[in-house]
Amino acid sequence: MAQTQRDYLTIVSGLPRSGTSMMMQMLDKGGIPALTDNIRTPDEDNPKGYYEFEPVKQTKKDASWLKDASGKVVKMVHLLLLDLPADHRYRVVFMRRNIREVVASQNVMLDRHGKSTGDLGEEKLIAMFQAQIAKVEAYVRQHPNFAMLDVTYNDVLRDPRPEVAKINAFLGGDLDTQAMLAVVDPSLYRNRR
Repeated sequence: MAQTQRDYLTIVSGLPRSGTSMMMQMLDKGGIPALTDNIRTPDEDNPKGYYEFEPVKQTKKDASWLKDASGKVVKMVHLLLLDLPADHRYRVVFMRRNIREVVASQNVMLDRHGKSTGDLGEEKLIAMFQAQIAKVEAYVRQHPNFAMLDVTYNDVLRDPRPEVAKINAFLGGDLDTQAMLAVVDPSLYRNRR
């Protein structure tokens, strides 16, 4: 199959702990080069790596990293999508996960590092995350340079084939779907609800 010429940046986004690192690995193995700096190394919470790229955190101040980013895939936490300039095209694979699992997974990770969510209880955190996601969804709908596909982490782990087919179609139809499927590791599905 001929390689699609991607004149857009592919972005994997979502809440923290929603399967974004797994999806980055899937897309990288599937044939879209990952934009990553490997500064944050694999650990107990993400044994296969984080696939992060530090410059994305400064996009609002300095978006120069976007100059050579078309045709690649990068990970951005959901709220950073609001900082992307309108003069580029983006296809966002937006990871969804049972929100109680997200909060539980985040709490486990924070505990491991001796941190906490402060006085925010589970219900407050959930409400805050839901409001943030609604804001991002509204922003993406209002900006025609964005296209977004929702992918549910829980569905990828339960039955990855239809999800991989959907992702492949969204991103041009030329991905190595077998390599993507090989990445899915249900043993890493922890903090179930």
